[in-house]
Amino acid sequence: MAKGAYLGFRRGPDTWVARYRDRDGNQHYEALSSATEYDDAKRLAEEWFRDMGSAAVRSVRRGTVRSALETYLAYLREQGRDATARESEQRFELIVWSDPLADIRLQDLTREDMREWRERLRGGRQPRTINRHVCSIVAGLNRAYVEGHAGNPASWKLTPLVDDIEDGRGTAVLLTPALRKAIIAATSPAAAAFLRGLDLTGARPGELAKVVASDFDAANGTLTLRHKKGRPAKVRARAVILSAEGICFFKEQARGKLPAAPLFLDGENRPWGRYAWAAEVKAAKRKHNATCRTRQRIPADASAYSFRHARISELLQVHGIDPVTVAQQTGTSIQMIEKYYFKFIAPALKEKLAAIVN
Repeated sequence: MAKGAYLGFRRGPDTWVARYRDRDGNQHYEALSSATEYDDAKRLAEEWFRDMGSAAVRSVRRGTVRSALETYLAYLREQGRDATARESEQRFELIVWSDPLADIRLQDLTREDMREWRERLRGGRQPRTINRHVCSIVAGLNRAYVEGHAGNPASWKLTPLVDDIEDGRGTAVLLTPALRKAIIAATSPAAAAFLRGLDLTGARPGELAKVVASDFDAANGTLTLRHKKGRPAKVRARAVILSAEGICFFKEQARGKLPAAPLFLDGENRPWGRYAWAAEVKAAKRKHNATCRTRQRIPADASAYSFRHARISELLQVHGIDPVTVAQQTGTSIQMIEKYYFKFIAPALKEKLAAIVN
């Protein structure tokens, strides 16, 4: 229940038992004979801990989601993970500190509280983004629980939202070439170049934003992309083979730039910030759909990440490139190809099997 404070259950005869370990390591026990259910036992145990004079337990009982996440940030800094701490703190400022969730005591937090908070995040955010936010919060609350905060980890675990490649009906939200061109045409020149780069490579937006001039190898027709993965995070690099059109495009982007210069800059001539491209895509959708009354409207769920989904699906379905090569070029796995993109491989596979003559 907290650091040095435990609640147990013994069978034969059934009894709830509270156990407290003091600073000297001595164990103290209290049989909660009047308790028959967990909630009663938990309340009686907390009262006994208070009577034992445990300042640590009293502070834990008053702990809120905010204090739990602050504990998590402190833990990250103690581990030397300053970059992760900064990113997490920025996320908490954006989605937690000003939300009612922050003031809920951790021991009172329910799954319904978490669901309601997640619903409040939906305004303009993609399901994939919301999933990442939820994972960050859950990681923080789990760490705080390990550090001694009260609460039940099962209360803050949520089933992930459907991935943004799928809509509620389970069909792919994929942009056709015409819709991708419409988005690009409705954005600023800086955003148009960035989105065109996504269209030609299938890169994640965050990967392409970090590309510098020396990452483009005109002689070999490749672009080196880097992606952080795992804990602790490891940078994994891959060389994406470009089409002839892609080589010409990246030659133009690299023209006259020093090796360490970013290939893509935003409208204010600065490197693209984290998720800064989302506002550009959102504005482009609004601008295009305001004048479009046909089926060529841009879907509401379209995002910069949709360019990656479209590229992967077209490599598989239109160009017939094998899944292993597609996975290597786009920095994903065969498992992800099977999970999300097999629907695009199946028609071509059926044609090939039909042509086989035994």
